[in-house]
Amino acid sequence: MNEPALIREMLGQPPSQPRTLAVVGLSDRPDRPSHYVSKYMQEQGYRILPVNPALKAVLGLPCSTSVLTLPERPDVVNVFRLPSAIPAIVDEMILRGLTRLWVQQGIMNLQAAERAEAAGIGVVMDRCIMVEHKRLLG
Repeated sequence: MNEPALIREMLGQPPSQPRTLAVVGLSDRPDRPSHYVSKYMQEQGYRILPVNPALKAVLGLPCSTSVLTLPERPDVVNVFRLPSAIPAIVDEMILRGLTRLWVQQGIMNLQAAERAEAAGIGVVMDRCIMVEHKRLLG
């Protein structure tokens, strides 16, 4: 978990290879981290797939209700949800065969991380994808 090489790989180095990010818990409120972090990543060329069952669209994009209902396979599942929600997201990732989980800064569920890694999912946890992008590629 949180290996520097994994972080670089999830960010899609070299920068000419931006990734598709499914953002679970993406809010339509501009003052929320999920919104401004995702908007920043979108501005850097990353494709965003919003996941929020309470919204129809955000950042000009239609929302999916879960990881299972995403219209395409994301490169990374980026999570802005409470720690208690992480196990169900890991379950959905396993069902879809997804292999990269990024859980935002301040959010930790070590049991879910262990389960994800045991299933072959690379895990970055308690790190901000925007901060890491600026540090490594900005």
